[in-house]
Amino acid sequence: MRLSIPPRLIGAILVPLVRLWAMTLRLERRNLAVFKDPELRARRPVIILWHDEIFPLIPSHSDERMACVVSQSKDGEILAAVLEGLGYSTVRGSSSRGGVRALIAAKRFMEAHDLGVIFTVDGPRGPRHKVKPGAVFLANLAGSPVVPVRAVMERAKVFHRAWDKFQLPWPFSRCVITYGDPVDLPDCTRDPDEMQRQCEALERIMNELGGR
Repeated sequence: MRLSIPPRLIGAILVPLVRLWAMTLRLERRNLAVFKDPELRARRPVIILWHDEIFPLIPSHSDERMACVVSQSKDGEILAAVLEGLGYSTVRGSSSRGGVRALIAAKRFMEAHDLGVIFTVDGPRGPRHKVKPGAVFLANLAGSPVVPVRAVMERAKVFHRAWDKFQLPWPFSRCVITYGDPVDLPDCTRDPDEMQRQCEALERIMNELGGR
């Protein structure tokens, strides 16, 4: 007889483990002052990152009154429980499940709670390290700047069978988190070609940020 463990229970169990693991990491944060700027936070930024780099980033900003866009999948349910246990608000939905309605809901959540959101721009299922339109569309809807963030891990277990090649940094390893400068995007919600150009531009910025 197979036991089915509720995703929320799995998430609750993981929270203290994530906090403990994160405490061992040697974090170096670059350009953090820009990220912490009150004027930027007042503009409710859309903070973008790659799906495989979330582990060192999420606990490093726990309990800082931020929100994350999380997919509606079973894995998303576990992640939402972990994030909420770490002090984040969550907005359920993604550009692949729920489509435009999920992004409109995220925009309303940002306005209602006066929060920016964290968005994995290649999630929830890839392609890996390819910026998809969801975050660009949301930034346009909300009139928000986009802030790219990268986490480069010195030593990590890479899960090669996962679509994103998820990285789990080894305890006591060095992780460099680099915060990019805010990017104000032109409105491209009615121009698919321009939206694609903006996705490609953000992709280049993300790649350059990881190479610093």
